[in-house]
Amino acid sequence: MSYKIVADSCCEFPAELMADPRYENVPLGLEVEDELIMDDENFDQAQFLAKVAASPKCPKSFCPSPEKFKEAYRTDAENVFVFTLSSKLSGSYNSAEIGIQLYKEEYGEKNIFVCDSHSASCGETQLAYKAVEWSEAGLPFEEICKKLIEYRDKMNTYFVLDNLETLRKNGRLTGVKALVASTLSIKPVMGANEGEIIQLGQAIGIKKALAKMAETVVKEAVHPEEKTLMITHCNCLERAESVKNMILEKIKVKNALIMDTRGVSSMYANDGGVIVTL
Repeated sequence: MSYKIVADSCCEFPAELMADPRYENVPLGLEVEDELIMDDENFDQAQFLAKVAASPKCPKSFCPSPEKFKEAYRTDAENVFVFTLSSKLSGSYNSAEIGIQLYKEEYGEKNIFVCDSHSASCGETQLAYKAVEWSEAGLPFEEICKKLIEYRDKMNTYFVLDNLETLRKNGRLTGVKALVASTLSIKPVMGANEGEIIQLGQAIGIKKALAKMAETVVKEAVHPEEKTLMITHCNCLERAESVKNMILEKIKVKNALIMDTRGVSSMYANDGGVIVTL
């Protein structure tokens, strides 16, 4: 059956997929110093990071309207699979769900499934790739929906950031019980539990924190040979490559993909942040 993949703009897709009409990002908005920046194809990461660095104010994001999602659902494809930021981090999931109601009121019934990723960034990408894989294998819509939830609940997300201030000031670290903030040299290794950010460990210095994250990925990997290792980075390709190499020295994976962060992920990960899913 034909399909379309819709995701909010926290989801990174490789450049070659962005030209494919079967993939569509619904942009979130970013605000820096009262300036509105849309997280769309015109987003300039370098310019955005410079604005954030120069501003004493914490940047903010806001989710797409339900109407934006509704319009993204307009397609000749039989099935629409939608992936959003964790509902514990953003209102994007709720907007996408309301978008279904608006679509059906205006255009009638359609197979549309909204999946709360319980993650962000490449966590959304992981789920989108599975929807494509199972769609192209010819699985029924209902079965794909069920398998996506099962896969999501077993998927692990990890990240190490140079700067946690944006997450903290925007109230996204409520699940962190022992966050180290007394010294900039101590870098927490973070993860997610049912969509809520948690601290998994810590290390002194970014290099040791990245190594600890890689060790954690390896330790918790289940049947990695069947999965794609996905890494997103905010303006730090060398770090992402290093993490990939550390992981692949210990385990084999089906494929490995590195992507640069889009707007929302850049805002929260900040310059130098690395996110991993497997």
